[in-house]
Amino acid sequence: MIKLYPDRPFIFDGAFGTCYAGLHPQDIPCELSNVGHPERVIALHKQYIAAGADGIKTDSFTLNRVNFPDEAQLEALIAGALRCANTAAEGKAAVFADVGPIPDGTEDDYAELVGVFLRCGAENFLFETFAEFAPLDKALRRVRDAMPEAGIIVSFGAAPDGYTRHGNALSELISEAAAHSAVDAVGFNCVCGPAHAVRLAASIAGISKPLCVMPNAGYPVDVNGRTVYNDNVDYFAGKIKEIYALGAKLVGGCCGTTPAHIAASAAALKNAPLPSVSVSGGAESSVVREEGAFALKLREGRRVVAVELDPPADVSLAETADAALTLKNAGADVITFADNPLSRSRADSLMTAAFVRERTGAEVMPHLTCRDRNHLAIKSSLLAANAMGVRSVLAVTGDPLSNDDLKSKGVFALNSYKLIGYISGLNRAEFAAAPFCVGGALNIGAPVFDAELARAREKCGRGAEFLLTQPVGSEAALENLKAAHKTLGVPILAGIYPVAGYKNALFLKNEVSGIEIPDELLAELEGKSREEAAEISVRFAAETAAKAAPYCDGFYVMTPLKRVDIVSALLAKLKEKQLI
Repeated sequence: MIKLYPDRPFIFDGAFGTCYAGLHPQDIPCELSNVGHPERVIALHKQYIAAGADGIKTDSFTLNRVNFPDEAQLEALIAGALRCANTAAEGKAAVFADVGPIPDGTEDDYAELVGVFLRCGAENFLFETFAEFAPLDKALRRVRDAMPEAGIIVSFGAAPDGYTRHGNALSELISEAAAHSAVDAVGFNCVCGPAHAVRLAASIAGISKPLCVMPNAGYPVDVNGRTVYNDNVDYFAGKIKEIYALGAKLVGGCCGTTPAHIAASAAALKNAPLPSVSVSGGAESSVVREEGAFALKLREGRRVVAVELDPPADVSLAETADAALTLKNAGADVITFADNPLSRSRADSLMTAAFVRERTGAEVMPHLTCRDRNHLAIKSSLLAANAMGVRSVLAVTGDPLSNDDLKSKGVFALNSYKLIGYISGLNRAEFAAAPFCVGGALNIGAPVFDAELARAREKCGRGAEFLLTQPVGSEAALENLKAAHKTLGVPILAGIYPVAGYKNALFLKNEVSGIEIPDELLAELEGKSREEAAEISVRFAAETAAKAAPYCDGFYVMTPLKRVDIVSALLAKLKEKQLI
């Protein structure tokens, strides 16, 4: 267990990796020195202990099977890290096995990794700089079962806005980790400098476990290829004192912090008054929610219609707004805008949605992809969209870039269900008074639909309030829609694609993934005039909608090639058939 003090915090060391790199510049991971140069590792540990650290972290942050796939080497380096730390500690400081994130690591990956640490003699564990908590459950239980007296700390890495790189809210992650029976202390480290760490510490409320805070020295700059932090020892120590005053029972440093930072912090804390406040939370304030009409209709169980318009590929937003107004008057409940469909640049979906809403008063729903933005850009866009009255958003992965687009790369910092969770987290914080109604996509044409259903359940669990499907284009897709309607428990809008004509249908069938065009429709459209083709398309789409109606809560109609006339005629036909 962790030894806490009644009159001061438990003090951790600083950043082993950045400090080691400053002392021994090289292009190899410092973790290799656990075997190659153990005397260097032991010496640095001793400097931190001499500075006043009550606990030190092993030199093992990047040690995992992704970075070191050779199992024998990995175990040797972990054993060396523990041996070096224990040799330096000599019983004067607690030694914590430092476990960092594994790229794309699963529960089993972490459980296997801690198994190696346990075999090598680890007695305490620090899981640090994590962006999510879920993958740690099995590892935490394995440690606790093997070492009932182990001290276990879980620490997350969050940006100054309080969100991790996966879009998870720090406050929610800390609450989740604190509720785990195997965890002794929770907190955050890295990413933030000391001033922002003070603000984040002040914002954390209602946790039942001791809080651990280990900020970076500040924000680095690149000088001739080297990452350099300001020499701010006294400033850092003053901020650590403020963090202790806010109720943190464990403190220390992360990137850029040296033994000098820890020595100054220990001195500043030596006669610090006991915290006058504690991280314990307060009464929740009541918030009156302002929701969009589309969200209210969904909650009331009314059948709704979303109509998709592609944003313009030029600056003709006024033309798009005119089309949206026509569709609104034809009966569309919400106008939705794709985010660079087929990975071809168009006007930004959120800005287009905000413009259309401002110009026409229509309810709008921009698509938001994981492909083109990291979570910081996503939040920036959502802040502006929310301020402009946008109240619905569809979170999707985004079409992949084409193989010939060699100069561009997708971002994909989040996947679709993590994006849904991120927006839902923002709804509970920044957008509590005017939350987004968040939707997700459901591919009813997926070849393995059980796997698609599992993904849909994950999206719903992360906060998706409705799902839009790919177009219903076959009996198999209709059967999948039935299964989804029966099992998912959220409103589903069935996709309907009224084609513009024979050439459009032929293109969709052969070049666009996810859209099925029946052969009988192609045969009927071939050789027909524009007017005849429109009539056939509307009739066929209405018949498809009638088949889907018992198994959905509305329709998601895609506008083909700006043919607003076809969609308006289809909506009229659906009203005539009392399907909407």
